[in-house]
Amino acid sequence: MVPEVGGSNPLIHPPKSHQIMMGFFFEMMLNKIKPYIEITLAMVFWAASFIWYKEAYQFVGPMTLIFFRLIVATIFLFLLTSLMKRLESVKKSDIKYFLLLALVEPLLYFLGESHGMLYVSSTVGAVIISTIPLFTPFAAFVVYKEKISWVKIAGLTISFVGVLLVIMVKGFKLIAPIEGIALMFLAVFAAVGHSVIILILIKKYRTLTIILGQSLLGALYFLPIFLLTELDDIQQITWSWDVIEPILKLGIFPSSLSFIFLTRTFKAIGITRTNVFINFIPIFTALMSYFILQEEMTLSKVIGILIVLTGLLVTQIKANAKPTLNSSYKRFH
Repeated sequence: MVPEVGGSNPLIHPPKSHQIMMGFFFEMMLNKIKPYIEITLAMVFWAASFIWYKEAYQFVGPMTLIFFRLIVATIFLFLLTSLMKRLESVKKSDIKYFLLLALVEPLLYFLGESHGMLYVSSTVGAVIISTIPLFTPFAAFVVYKEKISWVKIAGLTISFVGVLLVIMVKGFKLIAPIEGIALMFLAVFAAVGHSVIILILIKKYRTLTIILGQSLLGALYFLPIFLLTELDDIQQITWSWDVIEPILKLGIFPSSLSFIFLTRTFKAIGITRTNVFINFIPIFTALMSYFILQEEMTLSKVIGILIVLTGLLVTQIKANAKPTLNSSYKRFH
């Protein structure tokens, strides 16, 4: 049958209903893929932060970097929260929890991490920080009496062996100064304490409110330290784009956007599957360090990173999906 002249060809001009179905299909596929794109970006930003530390330290000291990083994060989050109309008031009874939250992180966390990164390489720093989720079950046991399974103990043991391979060379000598490793583990335990306190607040406040309050109070905590230790140094800095760029990147990407993406992914695909992605931070950092900073990538480092990841993945076996301390762990890096 020959179509009438002027009639529409369904192969060239599909019916409107087909177009609607195709649009719905692509939107559905995009919604499925979007969380994985966002969580991957969050991990890349956190991994890149160890590179940006090294870039910034060519021009500024640790306290100057942290103070201005938190100022940038506070301004960015305030503007974002205002635009999204998500500003919330904090109850007087909860102020003590916000003060304690900011005390352990950013204050203690960044004191450990920022000074530790002066001594250790980007890869070593990332591997040590990646062990944070392994220690949360022990905090859960002490504070909330949650049981520690043999699977978690096995995962911790395996990952600890991997960390040793990364931080030690042949003859069991440390590849980095002991003070640098100790400072990085101070950051690890500060983050574990942070995860204990945040459970109190996430039941009452939005994510943006918590991270904004944490950044603002963290900046206030660091202000006197900055004034006492590095105020004279800052007057000698030539504020070029090379100095400002890593500070802006640290304040906007890992300190702000990574946290937002992480939280959105928790809601989209669940806590357990999201936490698996956190385990890949050392891999991203190792690759960036190799290509950008020309850090040496030895066989023992590669094996050590893989063993750490194995231990971290072991802890995901039969993970509890309920929002307990261990499963609710969130990185504010």
